[in-house]
Amino acid sequence: MIRRDGTRMLVSGPVTLANVGEVLEAGSRLLGEGATTIDLGEVTELDSALLAAVLCWMREARAAKRELTLERSPAGMASLATLYGVDTLLSGAQADR
Repeated sequence: MIRRDGTRMLVSGPVTLANVGEVLEAGSRLLGEGATTIDLGEVTELDSALLAAVLCWMREARAAKRELTLERSPAGMASLATLYGVDTLLSGAQADR
């Protein structure tokens, strides 16, 4: 599930292969409406689908010439990013929160 709070996109619940299509579509819509921060602190379950969604949203933001910030990324996502060799793609978008 994704909800918007100002310019923040708050992702909650599981984000897995089972529901990533819906999550990706909802997030893309919110990015198009001006969201600039993705808060992943309420994600309860994840697999590589979350990483793929975040990378897709980052690509969309870059194409729109906008910066995107990631907050409260789950440790599991960082581990997957390192495993797949894409951790450097996320590092520039990570906030200190």
